[in-house]
Amino acid sequence: MGRSDRSTPYHGRTLEWTVAIALMLGIAACGGGGEKQPAAGDTGAAAGTQTAAMNAGEQAFQRCATCHLPTGQGMPGVYPPLANSPYANAANPAVPINIVIRGLQGPITVHGETYNSVMPAYGTGVPMSDDEVAAVLTYVRSNFGNSSPPITAQQVAQVRAQIGSNTQPATAAELEPMLGAGGAAASSGGSTTGATKTDTMPR
Repeated sequence: MGRSDRSTPYHGRTLEWTVAIALMLGIAACGGGGEKQPAAGDTGAAAGTQTAAMNAGEQAFQRCATCHLPTGQGMPGVYPPLANSPYANAANPAVPINIVIRGLQGPITVHGETYNSVMPAYGTGVPMSDDEVAAVLTYVRSNFGNSSPPITAQQVAQVRAQIGSNTQPATAAELEPMLGAGGAAASSGGSTTGATKTDTMPR
């Protein structure tokens, strides 16, 4: 009986210390997790922004799919494909931006086949914002087997400013000097015979 009386306070203190240590460890663990959470949140926000932009591009592409088809393969002999197109995937962003903003008219050869139809000017005749142009071009350049760098709204704004009041449709003859071997654009800078003021474009 006496032994039991002496051990009771000891066991009580042991229980108190056990609970206290457990609480301290729990608080430390929560604090550590809280420090890492903002980074995870930032990553999630960035991913969400990219997803939203891609969704916007896919939605805007619906107006393009009428001619180029949802697969981006185009219509043989009528509308050129966007898949692996040297114009859609040009390293110089001015090439596809000009096409979307000003439209395209006249013969153009893609994958050895010549097309001669008219593409409307989505940047003027059917107004599209810089963000919309960037979104749809980024969508095209990352789908249909394409894997080219995205287009930014800032690049679109700079090209639009250089285009100015020029409402004439772009032509393959004008755009070809901006292309290099394999569709990669030559470095922006020098003028080329037959090229317009849009030769020098932002990267």
